[in-house]
Amino acid sequence: MALPVAEWQGRTARLWAALEPALRERLAAASLQDAVRLGCDVLRSEEDEESALVQLCHRAPTDKKPEAASWYREQGNQEFKRGRYQAALRLYSKAASHELPGSPEVSVCFANRSAALLHLRHFEVCLEDIARAESHGYPDRLLPKVLLRKAECLLCLGRLQDAQDVLRVLESKIALDGVMTTHLTRLKKLSQLKVQLGEKERCPEPARGEHGGTRGEPEIWEENSRISGASSSLSLSFDAERGRHLVASQDIVAGQSLVKEEAFVSVLCPGESLALQDGDTAWDTRATNADLYCHRCLRQLLASVPCQGCSYAKYCSQDCADMAWQQYHRTECSLGALLLTLGVFCHVALRTVLLAGFAEVSRLVEGSHHGDKNPQSPEGNCRPLSEADAGAGSRGVPGCDNSGRYQSSYQALFHLLPHTEHHSPEHKFLCTLSVVALCKQLQAAGLEAAVLSQESPQQWSKAKTCEKTSDELSPELKTVAEAMLRHVLQLQCNAQAITVMQELGPGDGAVVDKKPVRLATGFFPVLSLLNHSCCPNTSVSFSGTAATVRAAQPISSGQEVLHCYGPHWCRMRVAERQQLLSQYFFKCRCPACLEELESGAKSVVSIRNSFCCPKCQAQMQGEEDTLCCSNEACATSASRDHLSGRLQDLQQQIKKALDLLRVGKADQAVKMLLKCQMDAGTFLSPEHLLMGEMEDHLAQVYATLGKWQEAARHLKKSIEIVEMHHGPSSVETGHELFKLAQILFNGFAVSEALSTIQRAEGILSVHFGPQSAQIQELQEMKACLSELPRNILQRT
Repeated sequence: MALPVAEWQGRTARLWAALEPALRERLAAASLQDAVRLGCDVLRSEEDEESALVQLCHRAPTDKKPEAASWYREQGNQEFKRGRYQAALRLYSKAASHELPGSPEVSVCFANRSAALLHLRHFEVCLEDIARAESHGYPDRLLPKVLLRKAECLLCLGRLQDAQDVLRVLESKIALDGVMTTHLTRLKKLSQLKVQLGEKERCPEPARGEHGGTRGEPEIWEENSRISGASSSLSLSFDAERGRHLVASQDIVAGQSLVKEEAFVSVLCPGESLALQDGDTAWDTRATNADLYCHRCLRQLLASVPCQGCSYAKYCSQDCADMAWQQYHRTECSLGALLLTLGVFCHVALRTVLLAGFAEVSRLVEGSHHGDKNPQSPEGNCRPLSEADAGAGSRGVPGCDNSGRYQSSYQALFHLLPHTEHHSPEHKFLCTLSVVALCKQLQAAGLEAAVLSQESPQQWSKAKTCEKTSDELSPELKTVAEAMLRHVLQLQCNAQAITVMQELGPGDGAVVDKKPVRLATGFFPVLSLLNHSCCPNTSVSFSGTAATVRAAQPISSGQEVLHCYGPHWCRMRVAERQQLLSQYFFKCRCPACLEELESGAKSVVSIRNSFCCPKCQAQMQGEEDTLCCSNEACATSASRDHLSGRLQDLQQQIKKALDLLRVGKADQAVKMLLKCQMDAGTFLSPEHLLMGEMEDHLAQVYATLGKWQEAARHLKKSIEIVEMHHGPSSVETGHELFKLAQILFNGFAVSEALSTIQRAEGILSVHFGPQSAQIQELQEMKACLSELPRNILQRT
């Protein structure tokens, strides 16, 4: 959730409406500095608003609750007994996040989690959890079973000597009872067997890329000397109409990397569910982004390392946890509930100023008061900046340093346009009160010194109590609030969604279906230089907090490099695109929009996603509530509302079919999907995207049943429709071909699988690069098929 919770938005809207007209006018016209000052005055006179905000924070608690830890641990034990080790793993991690640091119970959580990891064959991570359990004071009486687990992991990893050492420690440590002796005998026999079999019989944990796969050659990359993280094939330009933008300084080929940038700041989006709602007596067992990804580097979590101060933040390693604490979490830790309540934009704004440091924040805020490089009024004498340019020509472009270099820095971020004059007064008021309330809480919690970086790193482990009790924000925190307000307003136009391909369903089938989901929100100063087009010439992908921009098609020298902010021409009509783009305060004039607006012709999206006549299947047309058949010989008409209702009912039936598949009732799911398909054929265009989605779902069900030929037949129909909508070289087509390759591989259709793999590789490498996980998996499948005996290859 980018903005604050709905209740806080409602309260600020009512407060705005109740203000004196003169005060509303002052706030609407106020500079960022004056807005903060007026916001402080409003909150000081409206104490009920702050109290209400505190109450709202109770709905999203982030403190540690030992009773929650016990409940999660017991739920994990139940899942473990049922053999559902992945679910148990998540629940043990939730339990660990609620345990108090140093308590014996947290060691039990790690030990229990290590048992689940062993069953899931994550041996290295299992050993890490065993080490955590031991370091956190795991009870001595329970140690034998953990040591046995450790020995078993070492055996499976082929570390025979280490396993024997653990067994010797165990034998010398305790007097073994009968049951334990049985276990030791079994493990000793396994150890002897492993010694006899030698190196070839070891069973290390499978590693991606080891099965004959060949990693793609690393691409040649030459960084631009004047734009950090950008290719030398780009140049930075500026004009009044397009602002700062990137232009190709030489011909660029499809798939070439153009920008490689680490986010200056990123914040994990929490997900759909929070831990508690009013009146709840149990805790949420669902896994959200907050449970699945590292809160610092955004890597996928297997066995999370919890923050020692709160139950919310989780990390992939102790190193990430320590780094986050030093950089920003020492300040954010106690404010977790408030940050969840005020939304991701406020959280990003706070973390931005913490990472930048108060000295740099203060310098730039003060400079903006005196008009230094005012981002609202960039100098008009800026000219294109190429590799050959002298530094003097660069200094007029906002965000460039004194040498004329544009870096992925706080200075560049600060000079992204906040569009203060374009935001509605109500929205600015909401953002102002939210930022001021957050800064007042920083002061009240004694965190002002940490925010202003007045403590040495050795003192960062504990936030000292602030002696200041005044209700008035200090001048320094007003500066921080002004910078944060600027960043919250900037985010509406410059926030970059960090996405990840997330598996749909349990992910344990032969064919894995994935979709892109928003994982985090961040600031990327260099990526923000790219202007929008509904028909872009680039593709953006993410690995953790790093973004890579690649050319999705050849780009000629002198052509602007463009990125799609979301509304793509092949996904929605021009009116819908223009409506969505209004949040960026510009009207799109890209070729796709101009063609649709000027010709007045119906968009391809409208035609393909149209209703068809229930009688003759011709396209239904009309702009009013009543649609008429386009076939003059057929006078059929139908209500738009009636057909839209049928479409909604159909979508609900498809959802029920997928729910049946998720609970293992594939046969019933097939019957329901086939019935949906027949119904859809009576009123939807054959090219309708939903028709393609149903073919995709049927392929998924047949693959679950092991009917590979049927699965491939339906997926090919889906690909035809996807290509029609998105194009044969689109990322959407690439994902569908990847699934088809999996189906053909599992169905032993070797020749067709190899040709599909080749085509999928060609498309996906352009969008994601040769090192991506999907490319590596395709190469592994290709290597496996190529190693088959020649007579089998000839037959298939």
